[in-house]
Amino acid sequence: METRLTRKLGIELPIVGAPMGGAAGGRLAAAVSAGGGLGLIGGGYGQADWLEREFAAAGDARIGVGFITWSLARQPGLLDQALAHRPAAVMLSFGDPAPFVPRIREAGAQAICQVQTLAMAREALAAGADVLVAQGSEAGGHGLQRSTFTLVPEVADLIARSAPDTLLLAAGGVADGRGLAAALMLGADGALIGSRLLMSPESLWPAGLQEAAVAADGDITVRSRVPDLARRYVWPAGFTARILHTGFAAQWHGHEEELVRPEVLDREEARYWRGVASGNPDDTCVMVSEAVGLIGDVAPAAELVRRMAAQARECLSARPRR
Repeated sequence: METRLTRKLGIELPIVGAPMGGAAGGRLAAAVSAGGGLGLIGGGYGQADWLEREFAAAGDARIGVGFITWSLARQPGLLDQALAHRPAAVMLSFGDPAPFVPRIREAGAQAICQVQTLAMAREALAAGADVLVAQGSEAGGHGLQRSTFTLVPEVADLIARSAPDTLLLAAGGVADGRGLAAALMLGADGALIGSRLLMSPESLWPAGLQEAAVAADGDITVRSRVPDLARRYVWPAGFTARILHTGFAAQWHGHEEELVRPEVLDREEARYWRGVASGNPDDTCVMVSEAVGLIGDVAPAAELVRRMAAQARECLSARPRR
C-alpha cells in the first residue's frame, strides 16, 4: 500500500503505532515496524529510566517515540535522550510543538504533531511539522471534541492550501482495514493506530485490561476526567480521556467532587494504581477507543498491522455496492 507516507518514512504500509504512555513499549513498537508500519514508543509523562529500558527492548528495530508535549516542556532533556537513539520520528501531542520541532528535524527525525482542532493544525504547520495527526474524539485516552470523520478532511484541505508537502495521519476510531481505507479516502496519507494494538501480546497492558476491552463495545465508553483526577494529573482545560464506563470509572464518573476530597482521593489513588498493576478493571480506568467494539481478539501486533492493510486493500479495490 504505497502512499506519500510510506515513501517519506520508508515503510511498507501506511500505519503508525500510537505512542500510548505506559502501554506502547519497545517490543510493541518493534513489532509494528516488523509488520510493515512504524512503531512509536510512548514516552508519556517522561521517565528517563523507563524510556531507556524500552528503547533497549526494541533492539535494532527502526522505530520512533512520542511525548506529551506539555510534560516534555518540564523535562526537555528527555528529548535529547530520545534523539540519542536516532529515532525515525518523534511525535508531540497536547501542547505547543514549536520549541521542539527544530531540534527533532536537525537530528534527522520526522517531526509528527498531533492536533485536535484546525487552530492547532495551523500552529503545528507554522512550527514546521513534517506530519500532522488529526485526532478525533473517538480516540481512546486524551483528546478534545472534534470527530475524526470531519476533522481529517478539514485538516487535509488546510494542508493542501498552505503546506502541500506536509503529510497527514488520521487517528481516533481506526481499528480495522475499513477505518484505514476510510482515512485514505478522507484525504489522509495513513492512520495512527492505538487501541487495536493494545490487544497484542507485545503491549504492556496486563491481560485483565485486554480481556475487559475485547469483551466491550463502543456503547460503554465515555469521555471523562476521572483517570486524571484519580492520578492527580493536571491536564490543560478541555482535555478529557475516553475510557470504559465500567468498574472504577462507573463509580466516580459524575461524582468527581466527591472523588477529589482528600480522604477519598488518598484511598482511590492507591486503588487506581493497584488496579493497573493487577490488571483489574474494577479498580482502575481502561483507556480505550470508541472503536473497541470492532476489536474481537488479542493477536501479535505485526499480524494486526498486516491484517488491517489487507482488509483496507480489499475495501479500496472492491466495486461500489448498493
